[in-house]
Amino acid sequence: MTSVPTDGLGVWMPLLPQHLDRVNEIADLIHTTLPERPEVFDEKCRLFPEGCRVFVRRGRILGYAVSHSWLLGRIPPLDEFLRALPEQPTCLYLHDIVVLPEARGQKAAEGFLELLENLARRMSVSHLALVSVYGTDALWNRHGFKVAQTPELAVKLRSYGPTAKYMTRALA
Repeated sequence: MTSVPTDGLGVWMPLLPQHLDRVNEIADLIHTTLPERPEVFDEKCRLFPEGCRVFVRRGRILGYAVSHSWLLGRIPPLDEFLRALPEQPTCLYLHDIVVLPEARGQKAAEGFLELLENLARRMSVSHLALVSVYGTDALWNRHGFKVAQTPELAVKLRSYGPTAKYMTRALA
């Protein structure tokens, strides 16, 4: 994935090991009820660096996105190591995207989704998937994601909190 400017107000850059402390600071600020160990983020970035980015504006990291290849209809466990990625992925899974309030309204999420879509197409993967938390399903719905519900998914979603919804989007 190459970097994509977002209206000149910020850019998505590759997430490098030296960014992980800042990424974890941001995650701890936003995800007070869904914490994850820094080592979990580190592993995802090592396994799938092309899907991990930081949002930078004027030299400051104001957000991050962590994604990886995965299997459609499967939910990676929260705060646990993946150990390996599937050899034949059926989706790109957006594990987390956070943009701090001071950088919101600049279409940063849209910029990352564009990067992710392009990566999925290059990999011949036909879907994006995510778990919506904190009632953000309406936001993801505006970006073409639809809620998928099965009893098996409901069980796996419990660790993500009471508002969690598994959502997918087919790529055209």
